Amino acid sequence: MNEHEAGPAEASPALLSDLDQAERDERFRVLQRRMSDVWGAMRAGYDDESVVVVPSVVATSTTGRSGSIMQAFEERFLFLLLLLRQPRLRMVYVTSMPIDPRIIEYYLALLPGVIPSHALARLTLLPVGDASTVPLTQKLLERPRLLEKIAACIPNPRRSHLVPYGTTRLERDLALSLGIPMYGPDPRLAPLGTKTGCRRLFGEVGILYPLGAEDLHSVDDVVTAIEAMLDRKPALSQVIVKLNEGVSGAGNALLDLSGVASAPPGSRRHVVRDRLGALLPEAPGLSAEAFLGALESSGGIVEERIVGEELVSPSVQMRVRPDGEVELLSTHDQLLGGASGQSYLGCVFPADRAYSRLISEPAMAIGRRLAQEGVIGRFAVDFVVVRDGGEWSAYAIELNLRRGGTTHPFLTLQFLTNGSYDGDSGRFVTPEGVDKHLVATDHLESDELRALSVGDLFDVVARYGIHFDPSRQEGIVFHMISSLPEHGRVGMTAVGDSPERAMRLYEEARRLLLHEAEDARRERPVPVGSDRE
Repeated sequence: MNEHEAGPAEASPALLSDLDQAERDERFRVLQRRMSDVWGAMRAGYDDESVVVVPSVVATSTTGRSGSIMQAFEERFLFLLLLLRQPRLRMVYVTSMPIDPRIIEYYLALLPGVIPSHALARLTLLPVGDASTVPLTQKLLERPRLLEKIAACIPNPRRSHLVPYGTTRLERDLALSLGIPMYGPDPRLAPLGTKTGCRRLFGEVGILYPLGAEDLHSVDDVVTAIEAMLDRKPALSQVIVKLNEGVSGAGNALLDLSGVASAPPGSRRHVVRDRLGALLPEAPGLSAEAFLGALESSGGIVEERIVGEELVSPSVQMRVRPDGEVELLSTHDQLLGGASGQSYLGCVFPADRAYSRLISEPAMAIGRRLAQEGVIGRFAVDFVVVRDGGEWSAYAIELNLRRGGTTHPFLTLQFLTNGSYDGDSGRFVTPEGVDKHLVATDHLESDELRALSVGDLFDVVARYGIHFDPSRQEGIVFHMISSLPEHGRVGMTAVGDSPERAMRLYEEARRLLLHEAEDARRERPVPVGSDRE
């Protein structure tokens, strides 16, 4: 008997509800063994190869807490439709609500060398019809009949896999219910990606990371940690408190410690505790008290805020293949904003060559350690890189065991140009030897933009010629399009042959959309009367 055919996941059928967590974990472990065979068969032209995309997100201050904005985040994964350039691949794409057909047509029209109708025939779109803020995967698990419909669209479970946004126990249960492996890390490894877990990992790997403390669960823990940090570094002026599960900077809060080190030894603890009342959370509308309450329930860390004359926040994106090989995929410079400049808004790719290798080497060390732990799939390591008149220094600050905000722009560029990133040179080059650069955001937003419909957006794209041009391999690709009319928000990726060209295209598209939105909001004269009068 083949080892991939043996195991409790297949030998003893059972209802998911009959299995406890340990039994589900074991069945999932056995199921995941198949991922290596699935990976090896990809792009081999089999007529029964398929992929099931379930871009489930959890409502946070980053994604928003409305069903429509969560739907837009589910649609952010539509760049995966570009995988349909493989002429025999079938795809099932699941969302909470139906996707506007014009948006699907928009993406299929981007496919290089593929007839859109042929790709559409291999695409199955399955909306749940539930616009609530419940995670999409949970919606599916609550509907066994819908799971049957998804399973019926999989021609061969041994040549199919699940592509989620993140991997939680819900995604594990979905993989078990469908009987297909998941391209992503085992949820049991999730602690590695928490703020506490990644600081410990950085220390074990031996790379540079900020002064701080982890595994904090109370205000007293935070105060004690800050006191210890001040003992080691009296000049410390700012620290960042982070929630273990925070994403895109929304779980961070800035604390000013100016002058605290000079307080009398007996009163310093009281002063630090007092300062926590002025904690500045990055998430809009979140009070210091609510933030500290969240820390007590979920845990967190505190660490030095790195400062310097020149400071940037790049990231490195990697993947561990099912065969255990670690690949460096890309480096990005992050575009940050928010109350204290810690919220992720977008990215520039590739990162500056002045420090791209400096961050790639420690990132690869982390990747090799994650591979040893059994992680598979994509992940990213965020850095703070600083220079004070001399050489750059890179501090690892976060590990994201999921697809993040840099994933869809990079894969969009890769799928459209068939290019690749070279870590040694810090360049992304097409097969024709042309360098490519991008600027991307999920946050082109303005109340004015609510005046534009999906059709208006496509009209602007056509009239001004800002659509991605396959012949020149440059232009704009939009995403999160459905959030435009209700939320005045859309994402876009600008591709050019140089950093300057990509930024010009980005700024021009932004200017045009805002101009058109202003015109759409302009009040028209009231008709004087009818022709009959």
